[in-house]
Amino acid sequence: MEIPKEIWRQAILPINATIGDAIKNLDQVAIKIVLVVDELGVLAGTISDGDVRRGLLDGLDMSSPVTSIIHRNAVVVPPELGRELVMQLMTANKIQQIPVVDDQHRIIGLHLWSEITAPPNRPNLMVIMAGGKGTRLRPHTENCPKPLLPVAGKPMLEHIIERSKAEGFNHFVLSIHYLGHMIEEYFGSGDRLGVRIDYLREESPLGTAGALGLLRPSSNDPFVVTNGDVITDIRYGELLDFHIRHGAAGTMAVRVHEWHHPFGVVQTQGVEIIGFEEKPITRSHINAGVYALDPAALNLLSNEHCDMPTLFERLQSKDLRTVAYPMHEPWLDVGRPLDLHLANSEHTEGVD
Repeated sequence: MEIPKEIWRQAILPINATIGDAIKNLDQVAIKIVLVVDELGVLAGTISDGDVRRGLLDGLDMSSPVTSIIHRNAVVVPPELGRELVMQLMTANKIQQIPVVDDQHRIIGLHLWSEITAPPNRPNLMVIMAGGKGTRLRPHTENCPKPLLPVAGKPMLEHIIERSKAEGFNHFVLSIHYLGHMIEEYFGSGDRLGVRIDYLREESPLGTAGALGLLRPSSNDPFVVTNGDVITDIRYGELLDFHIRHGAAGTMAVRVHEWHHPFGVVQTQGVEIIGFEEKPITRSHINAGVYALDPAALNLLSNEHCDMPTLFERLQSKDLRTVAYPMHEPWLDVGRPLDLHLANSEHTEGVD
């Protein structure tokens, strides 16, 4: 179907826009495409979420021009093309949107896959690591497990479950240890939230991956793992689709972290000064605490402590593919009292 004109017009960006503008547009308009036009309204190309992520992995940043990631050979249709043919084009090209252009290639509309807003029912497990002691969050965690700490009036673990449910996940496994009985008493079997919840009960702390050694999945489907203290707008289903599309054994969501050096850097060669760099910015990818794994990864775990980076190293040592899923969505690791305050103060402004 064709979405209302006023909506697709909001997805238009000028050709001199930046990647940061494109990310903001993708988040705000929420139709998973940006339409880039020149000064005459002629469609120069399109930008998808995948185009943005590939650009970030290639070293581009928010200030890079959209022309560095634009898809210039986008599939387009004339306004007279019928709905059935449009749907066939979408299916054949595995796309969810097709711009409508006139005979001068000016954008005049957009066709949207009719089921794009209806998430599929995903049989994949959603595993949430909720066994940590939350030492840095004391005194808040002295009598309450960290995942039960309230954010905007309800436990952050409940936010994660509700967001996952909205994307089609219905079967959850919670790994619990510290004050785990409180988590189990609060969520029970999941009936109150309309989902199924099972538990992995750690007798001793097993790390961010070790508890997965207790998991006994009933299928060969890949599953998603997230830390129970990560509040984010990441699309868990899109992470899973990315994992499957790349044929990976392990996928790690990563974020670009910028560190501003507080001093001017002097570049030397021996005793010779060869250059200067005033307060440079270092960019690196950090682990965001959200993953997709194939069940084969469980064969590399036993009932022992293991962190997720170690599991990924084990996968690599077996020549199994591990990939990075670059994310730009709002994200917060609630590890300190200041983070908890920030999560509560900014929750309604982005992270939900």
